[in-house]
Amino acid sequence: MAILLFSLRGVPDDEAYEIRELLTEQHIDFYETSAGNWGVSMPALWLKNEQQLSQAQQLLQTYHQMRQITQRQLYLQRKQAGEHKTLLRVFKEKPLLISGYFIVMLLTIYLSIKLIFAFGLTS
Repeated sequence: MAILLFSLRGVPDDEAYEIRELLTEQHIDFYETSAGNWGVSMPALWLKNEQQLSQAQQLLQTYHQMRQITQRQLYLQRKQAGEHKTLLRVFKEKPLLISGYFIVMLLTIYLSIKLIFAFGLTS
């Protein structure tokens, strides 16, 4: 019976690729399911052989510890070079998009509060 090893929902493409490579190099039998056409299915890596579960979990734990270190170093390098993403930088890159999001948020808050008072749901 297949065993869920690792959910791929929200996982960056480079991380998913590296995990597939790691499992292949260690000769761990697995298969992958996608999110499907509408994105409602579970994208994941599944083990075919239950006896390889502890080995695969250990590999993933070691991989994630190393990835945490390397990604943190990459972030610090980008921050030091002034290349990391900030809200101000994103606003400067796409002012119309960010302004549009902000207007939609304010409109949603305004309408929510207005409806509460309009229907007399206050004490």
